[in-house]
Amino acid sequence: MKVRTWVRDLLLTLLILAVSFAVVVALQRAFDTVAVAPMVFVMAVFLVSRVTNGYVWGIAATLISVLAVNLAFTFPFFQFNFSPPENVFSAVVMLFVAAMTSALTTSLKAQERVRAEVGREKMRANLLRAVSHDLRTPLTSIYGSCSTIMENYDSLSKEQQVKLLGEVCDEAKELSRMVENLLSVTRIDSGEVAVKKTPTVLEELVDTALVKFRKHYPDQHVEVDIPESFIIIPMDPILIEQVLINLLENAVCHAAGMTRLTLRAFTLGDRAIFEVADDGCGIPRERLEGLFSGNLVRAPAEVDGGRHGMGIGLSVCATIIRAHGGDIRAESKPGRGTTIRFSLKMEDAEHEQQ
Repeated sequence: MKVRTWVRDLLLTLLILAVSFAVVVALQRAFDTVAVAPMVFVMAVFLVSRVTNGYVWGIAATLISVLAVNLAFTFPFFQFNFSPPENVFSAVVMLFVAAMTSALTTSLKAQERVRAEVGREKMRANLLRAVSHDLRTPLTSIYGSCSTIMENYDSLSKEQQVKLLGEVCDEAKELSRMVENLLSVTRIDSGEVAVKKTPTVLEELVDTALVKFRKHYPDQHVEVDIPESFIIIPMDPILIEQVLINLLENAVCHAAGMTRLTLRAFTLGDRAIFEVADDGCGIPRERLEGLFSGNLVRAPAEVDGGRHGMGIGLSVCATIIRAHGGDIRAESKPGRGTTIRFSLKMEDAEHEQQ
């Protein structure tokens, strides 16, 4: 990473100085004057100091600019001459601009890192609150069912034991899903999992996600509306499948009173839009603001069907979509259903044809 940063800063410095030199030559030919050379190179020093890291490149650009102005744009041409006071003054001004700009840029970047870290800490705190609440429900249910079987083993019928064990399996499955979601969001946020985009056919993506979803919810019908045309989208297909499955599962678990579940995909300009919509109980307005951050205002059981795993799953979806450079939003009206929509940038038309 350090080598990449160093090479990037070197190339940016050389590019900015080369462009500045070309601009001065063009102005000299157009207006027959070299008086603007120091100002152009001062601007170049400012840009170098702004876009590179630390002080080194700004100072290096200053020294190169001073030498370039003195050699190519100061009489006698193509000879170094620092005796005139204006040449010394130009060098001092450039050094001052480089030092001040580099100091300001370094300070701003440090503040940005602090703000980013504060944001990550806030997200971790929100996730911790969501985890502490969401994991308690399946753990309590598992403990209760196992305790009932152990304490009443002889008095319980086989059907009652099977029913309790089935509840344990269901809650364990829900617990496993929550843990997988939590691991996904923390790995992506920490940079341990890189998003590797590959050209993915839209129809194959949707089919794969639905097959996995129906393994867990075989009785839930999903209406699918996707274009008939061949559409390719650059993405990490495994992660986007997880997003679609999470959104569908979220509707099944939380949209109390739902009779219709729809998965829709379409194109709009250079973006592919995905929508998961239900006609269930909806989400109160006060919960929408923190819907994708894990910072949820808890609703009573009758609002979301008695399950409270929404925070982690939707945080995972938001993290994955943002890591792809997309955006995700929710629209909901209590009693009329919820629509969660996210977008991804599509392949260029030229790439698609290839």
